[in-house]
Amino acid sequence: MKVVVTGAAGFIGSHLVERLLGEGREVFGVDAFVDYYPRAVKEANLARARDHASFRLVEGRLQEMDLEGLLDGASQVYHLAAQAGVRASWGREFAIYTDHNVLGTQRLLEAAVARGVSRLVYASSSSVYGDSPSLPLREDSACHPVSPYGVTKLAAEHLVQLYGRNHGLPAVSLRYFTVYGPRQRPDMAFHRFLRAAREGSSIRVFGDGAQTRDFTFVDDIVAATRAAAETGRPGGVYNVGGGESIALNGVLALIEDVTGRRLEVVRDAAQKGDMKDTLADTTAARRDLAFRSTVALREGIGREWDWIRGAA
Repeated sequence: MKVVVTGAAGFIGSHLVERLLGEGREVFGVDAFVDYYPRAVKEANLARARDHASFRLVEGRLQEMDLEGLLDGASQVYHLAAQAGVRASWGREFAIYTDHNVLGTQRLLEAAVARGVSRLVYASSSSVYGDSPSLPLREDSACHPVSPYGVTKLAAEHLVQLYGRNHGLPAVSLRYFTVYGPRQRPDMAFHRFLRAAREGSSIRVFGDGAQTRDFTFVDDIVAATRAAAETGRPGGVYNVGGGESIALNGVLALIEDVTGRRLEVVRDAAQKGDMKDTLADTTAARRDLAFRSTVALREGIGREWDWIRGAA
């Protein structure tokens, strides 16, 4: 079975690619290698996949590629490609986000319809919700993003739903909640904190540290993404979260406990676009995807710490 994974060289995409290859799929991985972080990091993410006979890397931008040719014969498409980063999405950079996250998605949807793809899974984000007055967040909660990044992810969700309703494209959207684990992007909090613990350097923490997050280990994200392609309801939107909300200050204490290292914290002002609190209601994902969070936060931090200590 031929499957296509966009954003294949990224943090989550590379883990998904390896899962699919392990299941015996023929995987076409697409990545534009945008310069949001060093290309060498993404190349390292793909090291195992490149050694597999059933993997083919296609480098290019979705906005410019021959997508119908790429999707020819593909039964499933996993759309993880996106311009990441909440804080970087303001000002002139917003054009980059609309280009990759909205236009790129629209072109992929057009090609998926033309080629009769049997299932498309779109990787959305908890950023679509914004600051909600009540938790946990449900899929039918109001979406009021507080960052331009969140706006583009929600716009792409709407496109996915439109192509489902108007063109019959069997597509599912997953709202990922703060994913962490080995290969996490260098700009993400756990990676920065654990690297600082390893090197004995200081870390910047934005805000008072009372903000809470629902952290989700990457293996659980990959399991939910695969399940969405098999049993997800076409047109459905699902939260995928770890089911455990913890304040950032609590995370810092947990990291110190796991690593045995004292963190030197430099406090800075809260940043525009950062959500205050998140917690996923995963009732729908449990029902339709048989989703269960299997990796507790302490265990997951330990596994990322092991990876950080072995990383260059």
